[in-house]
Amino acid sequence: MDGLLREAIARLAGPGQVIEVRALSDQHTHSGYFSDPDALVRAVEPLDVDPSVTGIYVTLNEVNPALLSRRANRIKLRLSRKDATTSDADIVRRRWLPIDIDPVRPSGVSSTDSEHGFALAKADAIAAWLASLGFPEPVRADSGNGAHLLYRIDLPNDEAATALTKGCLAALDTLFSDGQVTVDAANFNAGRIWKLYGTVSRKGDSTPERPHRRSRILSAPDVPQIAGRALLEQLAARLPAEEQGEKPAAKGKGFDLRGWLSQHGFATRSEKPYSGGTLFVFDQCPFSSAHKDGAFAIQFGNGAVFAGCKHTSCGGGVQRWAELRARYEPDRAAKRKDWEQRQKHWGKERAKAKVENEGTGPALPAAPPDARTAALDVLEHGDPVALMLKAFAQEHVGDEILARCLILSMASQAVKNSDGLHVSVTGDSGKGKTHAFKKMLRQVPDRYKVKGTVSNKALYYMKDLAPRSVLMSDDTELSDGIQEILKSATSNFHEPITHTTVTKDLTCRVCTIPERCVWWIAKKEGTGDDQVMNRMLTCWIDESPEQDARVLAAKQAKERQEPGALPDETPELATCRAVWEILHEQMVWVVIPFSERIRFHAISNRRNPDMLYDLIKSHAALFFLQREQKTAEDRTLCIYAGEADFAAANEVFAQLSGTSGGQESKLTRREADLLTAIQKADRPEFTIQDLQELTGWSYSSIYRTLKGYDSRGKNYTGLLEKCPAISFTDRTVTMSEEEGVSVRRRTEAFAWNRGIYRNWMTGGPCWLDRGPGDGGNGDGSNGSSNNGSGNNGSNESGTGSFAALQHVSSSFAANAEKMNGAPGSSGSPKGDDNNKNSFLREGTFQQNGNTATQESSGSDPAQCVKNAANAANENRSSQKPAQNEKPALYRAPIVCSSGTQPAANVQETRAPATATPGPPRTIRAKDYKPLEPPEPQTACYVCGKKGSWYVEKFTAERRARPKDQQDARRICRSCYKEQVRAEQEASVPLPGTFDMARCERVTVGVGKCSVCGLERAAWIDRQAGVKLCEHCYSRETRSLSTRGVAV
Repeated sequence: MDGLLREAIARLAGPGQVIEVRALSDQHTHSGYFSDPDALVRAVEPLDVDPSVTGIYVTLNEVNPALLSRRANRIKLRLSRKDATTSDADIVRRRWLPIDIDPVRPSGVSSTDSEHGFALAKADAIAAWLASLGFPEPVRADSGNGAHLLYRIDLPNDEAATALTKGCLAALDTLFSDGQVTVDAANFNAGRIWKLYGTVSRKGDSTPERPHRRSRILSAPDVPQIAGRALLEQLAARLPAEEQGEKPAAKGKGFDLRGWLSQHGFATRSEKPYSGGTLFVFDQCPFSSAHKDGAFAIQFGNGAVFAGCKHTSCGGGVQRWAELRARYEPDRAAKRKDWEQRQKHWGKERAKAKVENEGTGPALPAAPPDARTAALDVLEHGDPVALMLKAFAQEHVGDEILARCLILSMASQAVKNSDGLHVSVTGDSGKGKTHAFKKMLRQVPDRYKVKGTVSNKALYYMKDLAPRSVLMSDDTELSDGIQEILKSATSNFHEPITHTTVTKDLTCRVCTIPERCVWWIAKKEGTGDDQVMNRMLTCWIDESPEQDARVLAAKQAKERQEPGALPDETPELATCRAVWEILHEQMVWVVIPFSERIRFHAISNRRNPDMLYDLIKSHAALFFLQREQKTAEDRTLCIYAGEADFAAANEVFAQLSGTSGGQESKLTRREADLLTAIQKADRPEFTIQDLQELTGWSYSSIYRTLKGYDSRGKNYTGLLEKCPAISFTDRTVTMSEEEGVSVRRRTEAFAWNRGIYRNWMTGGPCWLDRGPGDGGNGDGSNGSSNNGSGNNGSNESGTGSFAALQHVSSSFAANAEKMNGAPGSSGSPKGDDNNKNSFLREGTFQQNGNTATQESSGSDPAQCVKNAANAANENRSSQKPAQNEKPALYRAPIVCSSGTQPAANVQETRAPATATPGPPRTIRAKDYKPLEPPEPQTACYVCGKKGSWYVEKFTAERRARPKDQQDARRICRSCYKEQVRAEQEASVPLPGTFDMARCERVTVGVGKCSVCGLERAAWIDRQAGVKLCEHCYSRETRSLSTRGVAV
C-alpha cells in the first residue's frame, strides 16, 4: 500500500503543492493539509485500516498554500463545525479534468465484478473517443467500484473555466451514459475531492458478490500532456443546445419524437431527461454501418428536435435530423418546400397588411434618381412646407395645424441654436391622432424614425438609433422613466442623453440616446405631467362634425377605388424624403435680426417665447436656400430669418394658443369645449346638472373634466386646477318635494368669475413693433390723427393695444409676399381650418351700425378684447359705407377698469400705425353652403387668405350679377363663422313667442334654429314649436339672467 500511495501523490500533485486529505466515516470527518508526502503517507495508513472509514480523498486542484496552517502535515480527527475544509474559492488553479465512470447499482453498496468491468470498459471507450478528438493520454485508474480518467489541464479558477468543465462533463454524460454505467456530470466544481489511489473503498459491507476493493492507478504517462482550452471547447460543443434543434413546422401541432421513432422501427438503448426534454440513445447508428454506438436524438422542451452522432466520421455531433427524417419520409422534402413557399408568401402578405394597418405602408422603394433634384429645386425656388402639406393631405384629411407642427418639429433638428420642438396631440380615441402621425412619418427617411412602444431603458440600448430621429408614442401610458427621458431630451437637446448602469460583472456601462431626437406623443388626455406638457407644442386633433363628414367622404371615395388605383407612394412623398435627407445634412445657425421688436401679450410662461423663437428658426431652416446666408469664423452656416418666417410661426403659435391647441392654457379639447360652454352661459354659479343641460354630456364626463381623475398611477388635472375663474363649493340645499315635504340635499356647486377668466385668457398673440422704416413715425404710433370711426378718433397705445395687433397682422401678408412670392405660401400668413380670418385684404373690418354707439356708451367689461382670436368674433355688417365715408377700422379694445391683465405680465410696446382702410366685401351666411371637398389653395372672397370651406349658392343675388361675375364665390371657415355670429346677434326673437323654461335639449336632428335659421337646433319648446341653436339659447339665457329671471 505504501508504494501505491506514494505513486498516487507523485502523479496527482506537483512538487511542494499543498493538498488536503479528507477521510469520511459514517459519523465524522477527518482532515489535514500536507506539503510533505512522507508525512501524508504516515497519517493515512492508520485511517486506511480503520473499518469505520468509508473512503479517503484528496483535493485534485492546486490549493492556496496558506491553508497549510489550518492543520499542517497532520490529520485532525472528528472535525467540529468551526473547522473549515477546502472550498471552491480556496483553489488557485485547475490542474485536472476529472471523469468518473460509475456502474449503475443500488446506492450504498459496492459494485459486482461484472459491473466493475462495465465501468472499466466504458473508460477505455471514452479514452479512445477523446484520443480521436486529439486529447493526450490520460491517467487511468480503478476507483474500487468504477473507473477514473484524469486529463491534465491548466486553467484559472474562474466562472469561464467552471462553465467549460461543466460543459465537457455534461457532453460525456450525454454521449456515453447508458443503462449500465453513468458519467458523473457533477464533478465540475474546483474544490472537488477525489479518491486517493492506494486506499480501500468501503461502501456497505464487503460480501463475496460485492467486495471492498483497493483503488489504484492502472496506467499513466511519464510526463502528462496538457489538454488545451481549444480541445475542451471542442468537447463541450458536442453537446447540442436547445437553439440548435429544428423547431416544429406547424404551430399548435406538437411533434412526438418518441412516437416517430417507434413508428419507423428505431431501437433505443436508453432514454433520459435532457434540457427540459428527452434524450434517446440509439442501439444502432442510422448514419453509418462502421459503428453501432454514438447515435442519439433529442426532443427539447420547446419541441425542437436534434439528431446526431458523437463519432467524427458521422459529423461529430452536428445536426442531422433533417437528413434522418428525409430518409424515412422521402416525399416530405417536396411537401416541406411547398409549405415553406406558402409560408413565405403568407408572411409577406401578413407583413404588408400589418404595416398598412399601422399606416406606414409597405417597405418604401428607393427614391427616384430625380428626387434629390426635385427636392433641391423646391428648397431653392419653391415652398417646402406647401409640398409637405400637400403630401400629407393626400393621405390624411384635415388637421393642417398638426401637420405644420410636425414639420416644424422635424426642421428644428437642423437648427444648431434651437432647443428642439416636441409635439403632443390630444383628442378622443378614433379621431385620427395616430393616423396623422403615421402619415407624416412616411415623409421621414426610414433610418430617422422609431415608432411603437419602448420600455423605460430600451432607447439607451438601441444600437441603430440615429441622431435626429423621430420618436413616436402612440396612445400608450408614459411611465415615470420615459417621462424623465423626455424631460432630459427637451432640456439637453444638443447633447446625447447618458445613462450609467451596472453589468453582470459589476462594471459600469454608459449608454446613450443620440442628440437632437424629437418626440411626438399622441394621447387622449395628455401625458399627465405638467412639466412634460410645458415643454411641448400642445395641439388638438380636429373633432368637429365637419371633420367627421370630410373623413367619411374620403373613406367612401377610397372604397370606390380599384386595385392599383391608389399608388403606395406618390412623387411628393419621395421628394419630401429627399428634402429631409438634404436638411439632415445641414446644421444651420438661425439669426432673428428683428427679435427685439417681437412683442408678447403674456410672458409669464418663460418657455413659450422660446418656442416661438424656435418656430421662427425652424421655418427659416426649411427656406435656408432662400434666405440671406453668412459663414461664421467657425465654419457655421448662419442664415437670417425674415418677417415671413415670423408670420408663419406666429400663425401656428396663435392657433396653438387659441382654437387649435392649449399652448398657453394647457387645456385639452374637451376642457376647452366645456369652458366655452360655461363662458357662453355666463352664469355666476352652476352645477354639473346645469352643464349637462348646456352640453348634453354625461355626468361622469363633466365631473372628470372639471375635477380631474387618476388613471394607472397618473393624476390628470381638471379645469378646477387649470382655470382660476372656476371655484368649487360643497353646499346643502333645501328642496320642496310633493305633499309639502322639504328635503335637504348635499350638492356640489361651481362659481364662475368672468373678470378672472378674461384676465386668465389674455395672452397668445404676438406682433412686431414697427420701427421708423415700417410706415410709422418712429415711435410706433400712427402718423394720422384719424384712427377710424370705430374708436371715436382716439388711439389707445401701450399694453394690450389691439389696434397694434390689427395693423401688424394685416401687414404680414405683404412682407411675406416679398419674401416668398405669391401670397398664401407657407412663408406668408395663411388661413387654415381653425384660423379666425378676421383681417380683410385692405386691413378693414365690417361692423354693425350700432358699433360706435356701443363703444361710446361706456366701457362694459364684457366687451374687453383679450386676444386676436376673440377679436375675430366682432360682428360684420352687410351695410356698405357711403362713398364719401371711410370704412370702419377694427375697433381698439375698450380699456376696462377691472379684470385687465397685470402690467408685470405684459410686454411693454409702442402702438404701431393703423391699417390703411379700403372698401369691404359683404356676404350673407344663408347664401353659402359647405364646399365638398374644401379647396385649401383657393383664396377667400372676403379676406383673401387661402383656404375655402364654403361656396355660394345659386341665389337671386348671384343670378342678378353680370355674366362674368356669376361664378360661385368661396369663403373661408373663419369668415363664414364670423358672419354667422353677426347674423345671429342681429336675429332677436319677439318677446313671448316661446318659454325658456319649457325648452329641453334634443340629441336628434330636428332642423335649423327657428330664430337665426343658421345652425342646427339643440333646444326645443315643443308647445310653441320653436327650436333654438346653442348660440341663441345661450344668448336668451344670459338675457334672462341679467334681468334676474331664473331659467
